[in-house]
Amino acid sequence: MKKIFLFALVLMFVGAEAFAQAKKPSLMVVPGDAWCNKNGYVQNFDNQGVTEVISDYTKALNTDMNMSGAIAKISAMMAERGFPLKDLQQTIKGINARSAERALLTSRSTGANVAESPLDRLKRTAKADIILDLNWEVLTTGPKKSVHFILKGIDAYTNEVIAASEGTGLPSFSAEIPVLLEEAVQDHMEAFCNGLQQHFEDMAENGRKITVEIMVFDDGSDLTLESDFDGYELVEIIDNWMAENSVEHRFNKADASENFVLYTPVHIPLFKANGMPQDADGFVRELSRFLKGAPYNIPTKVSMRGLGECVLVLGQK
Repeated sequence: MKKIFLFALVLMFVGAEAFAQAKKPSLMVVPGDAWCNKNGYVQNFDNQGVTEVISDYTKALNTDMNMSGAIAKISAMMAERGFPLKDLQQTIKGINARSAERALLTSRSTGANVAESPLDRLKRTAKADIILDLNWEVLTTGPKKSVHFILKGIDAYTNEVIAASEGTGLPSFSAEIPVLLEEAVQDHMEAFCNGLQQHFEDMAENGRKITVEIMVFDDGSDLTLESDFDGYELVEIIDNWMAENSVEHRFNKADASENFVLYTPVHIPLFKANGMPQDADGFVRELSRFLKGAPYNIPTKVSMRGLGECVLVLGQK
């Protein structure tokens, strides 16, 4: 009897360890905007007629060996603590290989392009849970050098800062920059990783926060969010679906009209029923299938904006 009890305890322990391992968030280290701006690694992005200055990661990694080395050091330190990492440079190569194909993606009805920034494309392709934003600068005191760093963990779905660390390493006569950065960061790493893990465990319990925007095509049809289906307005039907499919019925309707409704945040499960990771696109496509089916039979179009935001347009494909 004691052997059976001890065996059960061992199974429980192993199961708990496996669960903890499975719940580690995936990470990607990227050069911080401040560092990119200071060193001239930026490019202009036309965001629906508004010019935005964004970090040019490709140029930074191909030009600055110190940043490449610094990212490698941070990545190694995170890997030692059991956090899976996505490689920034390889992800960018994949994005560039598919950019021409995605540029051809348009609405068959209106010809509208999908609005998505380069950073959104990076997050969507990498599907990292957390972006590690790394800024650093070299401080010189006589012949000695030290590194001051700022490391932020950013939820890739909501852009919320969920962990942060800042510090300055000891001065050195001869150490290389990536080594100086490693020495400056290492004393802060445990607390930083604990913050990341706590955030991910909170998401596992309370759901991942996303934004869902629903609009109606202005095509002259009679469909609006106030359209009636068996005594219920369409927006009420969507509200009920959100309640049934969000974690603990947690969603917020931030704004609404007869042709538009904004839900933010919506708490969705981290994983689908089949065990695959869940994002805004997958969640909204379930809603799309629901509305396309009987008795509603509403044509829909889904447009993804990064991992954490998705637009559902009703009335046309």
